[in-house]
Amino acid sequence: MALQVAPANAQQSQMFGTYELHYSVVNTTFIEPDVAATYGITRGKDRAILNLSVREHLPGGGDVGRSMQLKGTTRDLLQKQEVLEFQEVKEGPAIYYIAEISFLDEEHRFFEVHFRPEGATQTYTFKLQHKMYED
Repeated sequence: MALQVAPANAQQSQMFGTYELHYSVVNTTFIEPDVAATYGITRGKDRAILNLSVREHLPGGGDVGRSMQLKGTTRDLLQKQEVLEFQEVKEGPAIYYIAEISFLDEEHRFFEVHFRPEGATQTYTFKLQHKMYED
């Protein structure tokens, strides 16, 4: 049962040294009910997941998925902050991390995540601003 829910063009990435962090924010209504139940995700028009994964680009070419340590927060325009609770998901060679959030329609959310990929010597900071829409 795959949790691959975002259309290919909805996923974005950002480089941090040799590490490429892939990220997407997806409304939980796009997740099939049985898949959501498997991962303990609450579906709703005002709920979404932040989905993160990291790949290390290898010197000889190619890349490999890495596990990571991470912590993060999200806040709204009024500075109300929530700690993100990440769940690690492994599906074959794919490793990714999801955190659920609730939101108001047309709300601007700000995300800040500190992550350290397996084998990395430093912790990186990823920031994202995203306008949320109820589905």
